[in-house]
Amino acid sequence: MGHKRFYHCTTLILVIGLLFPITTGVAAPVLPSHDSSVLAQALLERLTPEEKVGQLFLVTFTGPEAGASSSASGLIYDLIVNHHIGGVVLEADNNNFMGLDQTIPTLISLVDQIQRNEYNASLLPQENPVTNEPFTPAFIPLFVAISQDGDGYPYDQILGGVTQLPSQMSLGATWLPELAQETGKIMGKELSILGINLYLGPSLDVLELPYSEDGSDLGVRTFGGDPFWVGQMAGAYIAGLHQGSNGSLVAAGKHFPGFGGSDRLPEDEVATVRKTLEQLKQFELFPFFTVTGNAPDAESTVDALVTAHVRYQGFQENFRSTTKPVSFDPQAFSNLMALPELSTWRSSGGVMISDSLGSRAVRRFYDPTGQTFNGRAIALEAFLAGNDLLYLDNFISSGDPDAYTTIIRTLDSFARKYREDDAFAQRVDASVLRILALKFRMNNGRFSFNATLPDAAQASQLGLGRQVVFDVARQSATLISPLPSELDTITPGQNDQIVFLTDTRIYLPCSICVQEQSIAIDALEQATVRLYSPQVGGNILARNLKSYAFEELTLLLDTGTGQLQIEQ
Repeated sequence: MGHKRFYHCTTLILVIGLLFPITTGVAAPVLPSHDSSVLAQALLERLTPEEKVGQLFLVTFTGPEAGASSSASGLIYDLIVNHHIGGVVLEADNNNFMGLDQTIPTLISLVDQIQRNEYNASLLPQENPVTNEPFTPAFIPLFVAISQDGDGYPYDQILGGVTQLPSQMSLGATWLPELAQETGKIMGKELSILGINLYLGPSLDVLELPYSEDGSDLGVRTFGGDPFWVGQMAGAYIAGLHQGSNGSLVAAGKHFPGFGGSDRLPEDEVATVRKTLEQLKQFELFPFFTVTGNAPDAESTVDALVTAHVRYQGFQENFRSTTKPVSFDPQAFSNLMALPELSTWRSSGGVMISDSLGSRAVRRFYDPTGQTFNGRAIALEAFLAGNDLLYLDNFISSGDPDAYTTIIRTLDSFARKYREDDAFAQRVDASVLRILALKFRMNNGRFSFNATLPDAAQASQLGLGRQVVFDVARQSATLISPLPSELDTITPGQNDQIVFLTDTRIYLPCSICVQEQSIAIDALEQATVRLYSPQVGGNILARNLKSYAFEELTLLLDTGTGQLQIEQ
């Protein structure tokens, strides 16, 4: 979600096959309720149009603070207190996190501020901007969302203080759903301790092509290439998220209805999948069915789905260059939601979330010239297509000085339309009812201020999932040579030369942070010396070990240059 384009050099051994028969489930689960729909309806009837409209929006903001004191943090403060937005999305690119040693205390303070702003606003009367009548805003906890895809930088947003969990590809390579579930438990527990209650994941995409020359594939951000197996691993991971968070974390599977077979990354440009509906049902849609209407129980049922900006040539009728992505196409969206597996889930309270409406893909589709991007119209189109929550990142209309201005004008236009258009008001009420019911479910049927805050006392429990990470690494590793039966008879000698190639990356946790290295180039070399040198009873000599960055191997293979020297 909202990721920039990254190039990631990774050695993958990928075995894709139809090892399991594609079957359909038999029972559609009912999402846990706690009478959430009744509670949501009662609250909905008390809200002003502005409060209702605000619940439809997830917004991003700049900086690690959300107080009213500074100009930067004051903007998000105003959106929370005076415009009643439904939630925020935290991103490293927006400097919501500080350096690695300050990541956790800064994040805990930020999330505390966000929810405290909402609560304090509910204690003081405000004036209705249209009727000038006084009213007291309702306390509705905000969604605090994050995309944490695993495998560290650049796919994770939180890079310090938490367990650095493996990628979905690594989990898929273990062929063990129980490890996916254990990983989900760690993610769910740690995010809930930090006060994060909306997880934009996991990816339910099926990787049709394991590698693309132009870098347009999903890389390691998918469980694999078999629809059945992706569904099984995703269901186990989602169950773990719910268990680890004690039900307080919303799992929002992405990227509906699947772009594993797309011709480009949807972050950069609206992509196209050239398949019919029947083909989509057998491949792209299959994992989504597995965690919605065909899910075996409530724990493995996804709470929400994130809609991708992708066009489906064989599915959307009268396809042409101007055909909108399914995220903006009411007919295509409606046809998908009418599928039995999805309609059952939707009627049980499933929420639809748009992908970023300010992404480069959306901008290039609606505004090829870069001069006429109309944020208000685009948000309205995405909402009327069928999305309940609208994700606004880098959302700036042409002519507006900043994203804050565009967001305010969008909120105001929605509120005016709510008062003027009864059909639109009914559509807003339906989405807000879903959102409120979901918030009641994740809060066990009661909006308690203290329950929304990060649990700073449990911060010592963060980063303790290393054993599961080790188990995943061991189970997902592919031994190419020698044969497993030969391992006991092969021992490196004192004269053996060993070369280590490490995929190390330099990155900035935030724009004002110092540079960090994902892993030291000689990390494997040092571990080998520590475990197998003569000092500990081994026979591997440090002088015979050499370490290089993976990029050195790339230079050697591509151009014959670089520092890497491999001798026979």
